[in-house]
Amino acid sequence: MSSLGKGLFMAEAAEATCRRELELEIPAEDVTKAMDRVTKEFARLANVPGFRKGKAPLTLIRKRFADDIKGEVLQSLVPETLEKAVNEQKLQPVSQPSVEKLDFNEGQPLKFTAVFEVLPQFELGNYKEMTLEMPPMEVTEADVDRALEEARERASTFTPVEGRAVADGDYAQLKLVGTPSDGSEPLQAESVLCHIGAEETMAPFNENLRGANTGDHKTFDVDYPADYPDPKLAGKTYHYDVDVLGVKTKTLPELNDEFAKDVSDATTLEELKTKIRENQQHQLEHQVKDLKRERVLAELVKLHEFPVPQALVEQQMDVRLQRMVRQLAQQGVDPRAVNVDWVSLRKRQEERSKDDVKAELIVDRIATAENIETTDEEVQAELEHAASHSGESAEVIRARLTKEGTLDRMKSKLRSDKTLDWLAQNSQIKIVAKAEPETLANAAGAETQS
Repeated sequence: MSSLGKGLFMAEAAEATCRRELELEIPAEDVTKAMDRVTKEFARLANVPGFRKGKAPLTLIRKRFADDIKGEVLQSLVPETLEKAVNEQKLQPVSQPSVEKLDFNEGQPLKFTAVFEVLPQFELGNYKEMTLEMPPMEVTEADVDRALEEARERASTFTPVEGRAVADGDYAQLKLVGTPSDGSEPLQAESVLCHIGAEETMAPFNENLRGANTGDHKTFDVDYPADYPDPKLAGKTYHYDVDVLGVKTKTLPELNDEFAKDVSDATTLEELKTKIRENQQHQLEHQVKDLKRERVLAELVKLHEFPVPQALVEQQMDVRLQRMVRQLAQQGVDPRAVNVDWVSLRKRQEERSKDDVKAELIVDRIATAENIETTDEEVQAELEHAASHSGESAEVIRARLTKEGTLDRMKSKLRSDKTLDWLAQNSQIKIVAKAEPETLANAAGAETQS
């Protein structure tokens, strides 16, 4: 292959990206041998009118099946030649090579250009001396009080009110039909409670139902903002037909030992508070670990500068988009019914996807450099953890993941997390004070928004 040197030059000239172009040449004598071999195989199997099977002249076979023979020769020689060139140059392709500028004439050398992307070559930065900035995170009495109030809300009772109109603070029991202006599927509810005057209640409901009596019928429009939490309603206008079925008030239980017994296995209110505090501390430890992993990844990306293969970026963009679709489905929303420009949304994931790919490559290199591997015991522990939440046995889950070909993916995720935890342990932690300490309630949420 006389032009391998030229191919190597082109690969080196493209180091600023992961795209490689190799100009390759297969000697004429190798092409002729392959043509003769394929032609003889066609002659042995082909049915040609006027000749017994396998007896047609090779010149006729070559003329009659010229395109098919050339196709077989290309399929035979091109991958073999490309693989040899890639191995000689120690490249690691991550995309399927495409063949361009094909020059194939009988009796002449076969020339072509192979275009593909490779894993980038880069030097690891000083990952053992990173500084991670972390907010002060702690379980506060406010967190415990908030959890108690949520428990009171769940244990609350609703009492019908007779003889008066709906007032602020009441819960109007409604039968309603909401018809969207865009003609999509309407909302219907036979009996739903609406908290009148509450901050979370849309203003048109408060304005139209305040002062209403049982049996009244109301009609009004509601314009939902684009950032409304429910994606089925966000950015839409609904026309509501509402029947007031009744008026109710909510009664919260007293915070005492009896309440603690009713809502938990605690026997006293103080014991319930202790259990809540311990549970929140456990949650906070997981949040701290996750936040440290996020900060490690961010620092690693800042510490290293190298190109990433666009093919891997495209894959990660798809992964991010699929994650959003699954989240919508888990909320009971049909992704096909949501007014979203999926193409633009996917495109907006590109920069983050580049960082995702870069971080994954860096962590893999560090794991290899530090001999960090996932043990069989760690895999079994993860399977048993999954089993405790799924109702399946660990053995059944292992068999299913093996059949699906995703067990190695799980092992890779465990290895990555293990590496991130090791990096966090070997980093300096700098607590960055804020106006208010991060609490269990807002620590994770603040990071998610950033």
